[in-house]
Amino acid sequence: MIKRCFSSAGPILAPLMALALSGCMPGVPTGKVDITPVSFGQLSGWESEDHTGLVGMVRMECLRIAHLPADTSLGGATTLPYGRNMKDWQNVCTAVSSVQATNRAEAKQFFESWFQPYFVKQDAFYTGYYDPEVPASLTRGGEYQIPVYGRPKDLLRGRNQKGELEYGHWVDSVFRPYDDRAAIDAGSLEGKGLEIAWLKSPVDLLFLQTQGSGRLRLPDGQQVFLGYDGRNGQPYVPIGRVLIKRKLMKPEEVNAQSIRDWLANNPAQATSILEANPSYVFFRRTQRTENEGPTGAFGLPLTPQRSLAVDRRFIGYGMPVWVDISGKDAQGRFVTWSRMVFAQDTGSDIRGAARGDLFLGWGDRAANIAGDMKNHGRMMVLVPLPEAKRAGDDQPTATVAGSIPAGVGQTAR
Repeated sequence: MIKRCFSSAGPILAPLMALALSGCMPGVPTGKVDITPVSFGQLSGWESEDHTGLVGMVRMECLRIAHLPADTSLGGATTLPYGRNMKDWQNVCTAVSSVQATNRAEAKQFFESWFQPYFVKQDAFYTGYYDPEVPASLTRGGEYQIPVYGRPKDLLRGRNQKGELEYGHWVDSVFRPYDDRAAIDAGSLEGKGLEIAWLKSPVDLLFLQTQGSGRLRLPDGQQVFLGYDGRNGQPYVPIGRVLIKRKLMKPEEVNAQSIRDWLANNPAQATSILEANPSYVFFRRTQRTENEGPTGAFGLPLTPQRSLAVDRRFIGYGMPVWVDISGKDAQGRFVTWSRMVFAQDTGSDIRGAARGDLFLGWGDRAANIAGDMKNHGRMMVLVPLPEAKRAGDDQPTATVAGSIPAGVGQTAR
């Protein structure tokens, strides 16, 4: 899965593939999602949530929205009654500015007055991602032989006739995907001055590209931060799927750590497996601190356990989303997770109305949780309202069958 923020740098395709950029938010096709209104009382764990912290998240999002061009589309399904356009957030953002940051009751009332939860009727499926750290060098030498490439100057981006974003370059007046992974591994980009750093292992590069961002730990202990800067336009093929198809792993065995272990233990086959995924991600150096997450597609730093990658055809940027998970993880351990998160990122493998990818932070614990997280659950989207509801004046709601045990913000792993 690839997280992405589309930089406005670089050439833009003209007439055949016009792209109207609004910061990191080009317009996207929209879909339809089957929803029904529910009450805040049906959000398992709502009463014990950190409402003041959630208000702070909304304030950050409102600042971001305020700096976008007026015609920017935030995305979302056409069946959502509100919240797809910047103007839909105007009154909400005005209201949040007057909420006292330390008043929990006032913060809770803000959400209950200015948002309406809608239950997404499709079965929700959640995975996790994180900000990986890998050893690297800024110069080639010794065990550091795997390049991390910046974006080629002739790599272009635009939208096709379906409105879908594409990357590629012009070849004999035809727009085609850029070189695939095998060609790049064979040296097609050598000598172009695109090397940002050098890694010890192609597996480390795979995990950086899969997560779409990362931290390079240099030999002297310093860190260099990487951000997503485009891809080659080739189809993305998950490595786990390749291993299953070739009968090298069973479906129930596949997770991030098992894939890493298999590739490390089978070096003779590793190149073939890696190059079965022709997609290739390019990076740029970014400025942030060790305590900051990477910038998501919405243009804000991702917040551990509060930022969610979504399919923007169905859920627009900035939307609060209530996540309900109850069940077993990939290791058979029981997981409960009931909390509000915010749609602030996207991903090439995040497709569908009720599909979400939770940003879990950085470090070994985040990596372990993200590697194991493959959970079904429920999803509620909180739609901003044009005018505040009166206290206690909720819209008619439908009952969500089968309550989920509360486990606010806790993942038992």
